[in-house]
Amino acid sequence: MKFPILKSTNGQWFFRIVASNSNVLAHSETYWNKADARSAAQTIINQAGSGQIVE
Repeated sequence: MKFPILKSTNGQWFFRIVASNSNVLAHSETYWNKADARSAAQTIINQAGSGQIVE
């Protein structure tokens, strides 16, 4: 799974959870800081056991 970190149109940050077949499984809430979005994605990766953050 990949976790791309993206900037929304309102300037906030969010991430998607993307499966290996490129299907988007979910997206996060928005965060004011890119670091906060990255931290939330990393928490999911740590709990799930695998994944890759894409910036």
